[in-house]
Amino acid sequence: MQNKIKRSPLFYVGDKYKLMNQLIGLFPREVSNFYEPFVGGGTVFLNVQANKYYLNDNDKNLIDIQRFLIGSSSNPTSFFKNVEKIVKRYHLSRSYKEDVIPSSLKKEWKKTYFARFNKRGYEKLRACVNKNIKNEPLILYILLIYGFNRMLRFNGGGKFNLPVGNVDFNKNVVNALNGYFDFVQNKKIILSSKDFRIYFVGRKYAKNDFVYLDPPYLITASEYNKRWDEKADADLLKIIDDLNEKGVKFALSNVTYYNGNKNNLLIDWMKKYKTHKIESNYINYHDNGKKQIREVLITNY
Repeated sequence: MQNKIKRSPLFYVGDKYKLMNQLIGLFPREVSNFYEPFVGGGTVFLNVQANKYYLNDNDKNLIDIQRFLIGSSSNPTSFFKNVEKIVKRYHLSRSYKEDVIPSSLKKEWKKTYFARFNKRGYEKLRACVNKNIKNEPLILYILLIYGFNRMLRFNGGGKFNLPVGNVDFNKNVVNALNGYFDFVQNKKIILSSKDFRIYFVGRKYAKNDFVYLDPPYLITASEYNKRWDEKADADLLKIIDDLNEKGVKFALSNVTYYNGNKNNLLIDWMKKYKTHKIESNYINYHDNGKKQIREVLITNY
């Protein structure tokens, strides 16, 4: 069944692709409006059938890329032509179409030849982005695809500062893009970039509405968790309680234990709801090693 799961073409950190078979089996069968306040790369919404999607992330650049990709779904041919122009201009590898890496480089750097080949062009493209006041979503997307751990990261001065990754614009990227384009066409998708607290203000819900939440995890070491704190955790749990009181179905992904740390607030709070154990394959951002972790899906249905 794994091949039926769609994967986001952003391949973003925290992506739920490898867990989707477990998660989908625990989601409601009928969904009217689907709400996802921490959409990230978007793999989850790509595997949910709903009448309308309300997708949000506080990372505006991420939402800009999603909006751009949705807009590109009406003309994939033009999208891929524009990608190819930029990739060729900056002499980046493109294994989805042709192998342009010299065999001598592959022989010398057997495990890292993508990074070695793409480094110069990637840094030139990154420099162009950092000179512009407004970042173009297509350029940001290409930087994400070729960048380390496929992330979007900016320094305090607003400069994109990720190094090149040992990755490539390959057939997996193209297949994911085509799957994304096919899915989002003619779908009603509302995008926003707000703090989750603001995202929920004033919302009215209908029967069979469903809210899926995959916030940054308080006790894990991922890069994008650094700005998440105990107050944010507490505020989110209060909002979820309010959803429950309104009769709205929700599912919350989170971790209770991680490398000797535990989230006591979450552990106490989830006792009033249903808890489903998720077999996790969480990889640490810093050393790519498997970690001791207990991942759960908490639901009120």
